[in-house]
Amino acid sequence: MQEPVSVSHNAGFAEKIHVFSEEFLKYCIYIWETESARDTFTKRLYAKMVSSSKLLEDFLDFHGAKNNSNWYYYRELVSSVRNLSEASYSQKHISNQFPFYDLPGTEGFEEGGYATHKFLINSLRRVSDNALKEAMRLDIQFPEIRVLWNDFPGIVTEASLPFDIDDENLEEEKKNVVQITTEFLRVAKDFETLGFYEPYTLDQIKSVIPSSFNEQEARRFEMAIHSLQSSFDTYVNRSGLRFRNIKLKRVRGYISVVLHLLELTRRLLHYYERHLHEVGYKNIYKRVRDELARAVRPEDILDRIVNYGLYYIYYFLVRGQDLAQEVLNENMEQGSVVVGIPQKLGFHSRPSMLVVKIVQHYGGQVELWVNSDRFDASSVLDIQWAGGKIQKEDIKEVVFKGDIRALRDIQILAGVNYGEDLMGKGIPLPRELFYLKQ
Repeated sequence: MQEPVSVSHNAGFAEKIHVFSEEFLKYCIYIWETESARDTFTKRLYAKMVSSSKLLEDFLDFHGAKNNSNWYYYRELVSSVRNLSEASYSQKHISNQFPFYDLPGTEGFEEGGYATHKFLINSLRRVSDNALKEAMRLDIQFPEIRVLWNDFPGIVTEASLPFDIDDENLEEEKKNVVQITTEFLRVAKDFETLGFYEPYTLDQIKSVIPSSFNEQEARRFEMAIHSLQSSFDTYVNRSGLRFRNIKLKRVRGYISVVLHLLELTRRLLHYYERHLHEVGYKNIYKRVRDELARAVRPEDILDRIVNYGLYYIYYFLVRGQDLAQEVLNENMEQGSVVVGIPQKLGFHSRPSMLVVKIVQHYGGQVELWVNSDRFDASSVLDIQWAGGKIQKEDIKEVVFKGDIRALRDIQILAGVNYGEDLMGKGIPLPRELFYLKQ
């Protein structure tokens, strides 16, 4: 890999900075000169701004602009344009696609999206203006050719191409749907513990961003949801099943809107953490941070991160759980197993909890049958109620019915007396049940 060359010894830098800045400045001029009332910029524009700013940022980084007092601010403005354009692209994608997801109960979301897009556009305008002024100070040539409004048409048209590919393999489709909905439920339960179920005040936001929730956490959830969407589009969309089933269409809608909200939130978190939160102790860093904070107010970006991004990620994950559970139960392979009861203490806390963890791990419905009475095997309380009936009637065997994946593991658990010896002490579990140790 070629090593960066010192600018002071690079006669070509002064010439190349004009070349690498040309397209970037062209879009900055367009953004700044376009009247503020026209806030319907398109994905095509944002994609052009991302690519041109990334190329220029790489050029500046290669030549050490991050460590040069004369070029540092220009480099930070270029990076700001890239980050804000990436976030704008994600938000524009959401607003374009959201009507096609057919999701119920979304009052307020589109208004929040419009406010977020407007914040991003206004921030881009101010940053672009600063970039143009800084380019002028650095004596960088401005492009002679300007771009026009008609150069950036929207992506949405009146009609889609006809759907004429369909490959039916219902059994394989069901397996894939079961895997996807199971994982969706796991991610939803994981995110639910974070507690972004209501709007936060600024003080509350600052207490959790970035100390408790940051870019790294957002990326973790984004990767999990991205994997779900990839699986859905590979194994369900391709077969055409989504188009034949409104429930699956909506499951895909919940996955997609959450994914793009996570993209948006992660990009805003990245920008806040890298450029507005803490940028070092040297005067140049503090001065640049203050300049950027005047263009992109930290309070506003924090509000959009939590009270739009994280709030609606939580909202759509929670709303999608019931539908995902319903679709999972409709598509999972079902069965029943007859197993013994825990010896000699019955279904007290430990065995009940282990059964519940198995059921919750797979997400599908499982019932515990004691003669003609049935109990919810995902509830510790229900299983312990069943344990009282078992003890009272001196029952030796019970039946579990439902998700066959969970039933296989319950059978394994029953084979080791539900993980305890006859004195009620815990014993090692088989490796198939590794997840119970977490």
